[in-house]
Amino acid sequence: MHIVRSLLEGPKGFNELGREIGGCNPTTLAQRLEKLEELGLIDKTVCSLMPPKSSYSLTSAGQALQQVIDAIHLWAQDHLDDVSVAIN
Repeated sequence: MHIVRSLLEGPKGFNELGREIGGCNPTTLAQRLEKLEELGLIDKTVCSLMPPKSSYSLTSAGQALQQVIDAIHLWAQDHLDDVSVAIN
């Protein structure tokens, strides 16, 4: 979800995505990007071969996830305090 949320702002390169989502090693990030591409949620554009540079952007299906992310955000605003109290 962090990758999709980041790409909602616009296309980004691999390293830029890595910095924005944080805490994800490059191998894991590459695997997740590949899976999202297979699912038809993102497009990968190779910008140059030397040095290797790619850009990632959301497809229309990926952009449609904005509604899901917004709904989760609204739910968290309404219920997160209740959930954290119940857990503790």
